[in-house]
Amino acid sequence: MSFTDELKSAVTPRAALLVIGVLALQLLFIASYVGALHDPKPKDVPFGVVAPGPAAKETADKLGKLPGDPLDPRVLKDEAAAQHQIMNRDIDGALLLDPQGTDDTLLVGSGGGSALATALEKIATEVEGAEKRTVKTVDVAPASARDFDGLSSFYLVVGWCVGGYLCASILAISAGARATNRQRALIRTGVMALYSIAGGLGGALIIGPVLGALPGSIMGLWGLGSLVVFSVGMITLALQSLTGIVGIGLAVLLVVIAGNPSAGGAFPLPMLPPFWKEIGPWLPPGAGTWVARSIAYFKGNAITGPMLVLAAWAVLGTVITLAMSALRGDRQPGRRPAMEEPETDTGAHRR
Repeated sequence: MSFTDELKSAVTPRAALLVIGVLALQLLFIASYVGALHDPKPKDVPFGVVAPGPAAKETADKLGKLPGDPLDPRVLKDEAAAQHQIMNRDIDGALLLDPQGTDDTLLVGSGGGSALATALEKIATEVEGAEKRTVKTVDVAPASARDFDGLSSFYLVVGWCVGGYLCASILAISAGARATNRQRALIRTGVMALYSIAGGLGGALIIGPVLGALPGSIMGLWGLGSLVVFSVGMITLALQSLTGIVGIGLAVLLVVIAGNPSAGGAFPLPMLPPFWKEIGPWLPPGAGTWVARSIAYFKGNAITGPMLVLAAWAVLGTVITLAMSALRGDRQPGRRPAMEEPETDTGAHRR
């Protein structure tokens, strides 16, 4: 056999297409991560200003005109309102002007991302210094001392996502990427649900009681983890039901390549470029990271929207998976509906 014949036998057209697909995923991985994270800058960060009289609006206007538009300031009536909005995750920081002196206060919540809190502190220090004023920082929602840079919630959600698409991939690879009938699809969905419950609990126990990296409700994190794993797993099964083994690559594209760098983990959403900032909240890693931080540091506030996003992915994946399996089952040649199956031969008519 010639080398050309051997090459054609060893690398089939299907294999060549899969290799090209892997190369595309590799390059997209590099482009997405480097594009999102190589030059983080705060942009239009929701920010409160508390000051007496006209000084509040004057300060807000000045902050809104800073080069690069790092802040999106709004006037608040008092410190209590500023703290409430930070804890409700409506704003990421607030500047409190002292009417009796030159010592002002910056409120931040590093539990939402230490990188953003540090960036706000730097901006406030520069602005106040130019006015010959000083500023002290008060962290109203501090990240745990064992949660470096507030990254533990992000890594927790990444682990849940990895478990979701790997479990779905194994279920597909072990017995065909596409479920051949409705019953098999239901079984895979049930297995995915049980795996999600176990994976959610395991992650919550490791991040909390075992390592002490993240505070907050274990039950809350367990529920979140189960939903994250299930939503990622079911959308992976759905993509496989539509495209076969290629669906695994599409799941990696959706969750890992697009989802992880846009999740607001290493750098919170206001520090990401526009594309990643926009897509992050709508993908499982971003929605999961937001909720995990809210549970840990913000009393569980502002989680309805992200939880609905995760639920929508789970429902969409389940519906597509079951619908495609039903269509394939109905189209199998020679297959009759269950009610039309011939009765089992009991031997009464045998000769």
